[in-house]
Amino acid sequence: MKKYQLVADTIKNRIFDGTYPAQSFLPSQDQLATEFNVSKITIKSALDLLARQGFVYKESGLGTLVLSNLSLVNKRDAPVDSFMGLSSEQGDEHVTSKVIKFAVEFPDKDLCTKLNLEQNNPVYEIIRLRLIDNEPFIIEHTYMPVKDVPGLSKQVLEGSVYGYLHQKLHIKFGGAYRKIKAAVPDEYDIKYLGATKETPILEIEQIVWTNSGTNIEYSRARNLYDKRAYSTVEGTR
Repeated sequence: MKKYQLVADTIKNRIFDGTYPAQSFLPSQDQLATEFNVSKITIKSALDLLARQGFVYKESGLGTLVLSNLSLVNKRDAPVDSFMGLSSEQGDEHVTSKVIKFAVEFPDKDLCTKLNLEQNNPVYEIIRLRLIDNEPFIIEHTYMPVKDVPGLSKQVLEGSVYGYLHQKLHIKFGGAYRKIKAAVPDEYDIKYLGATKETPILEIEQIVWTNSGTNIEYSRARNLYDKRAYSTVEGTR
């Protein structure tokens, strides 16, 4: 985890345990920087993250207010516009990955359209079970162009793929199209998530592109309906 994520996680836990009650103001950025022994830039990044997640509201000239919306907030929910990846969101120490499938294949017509590829450009097909504290959480079905993600390995897949993209390959994301929908369980949901044939599944389907406009990922992440939700925060300004 980066420093600002650790700070944000600590503040989030304090909000949940009542140390920082709803409708109270957090300590100033200077006070938080002194307490955590980090720069004000790190504190600002932490508070920006908490604001995107719906925990606080930053009011210029007044400070950072703890919002009173915790009845809707779950620690395992994710902002719908997050690009952090599960390991960064929940913490490397909590997240493990089981690689179910890792293969290289040529894309079909539909996948060529989604990734803007020719059919002679191979892709990685990746299926991973993500676990939090050894509990099955999400199953991910991911496709990435081999030419744009060199050196991907089983060892990388057992850790953070996004960490590998950003830190090793220096790839920066430009944006994503995401569709969130309900789905019926498939064989993987039943086998790895513990779903029954009647269990509702929440799926987020996405295409991610880089800051140069290259489609780098097509994926579907699926979880049991009561395990995780995706949130968004909107203001009037």
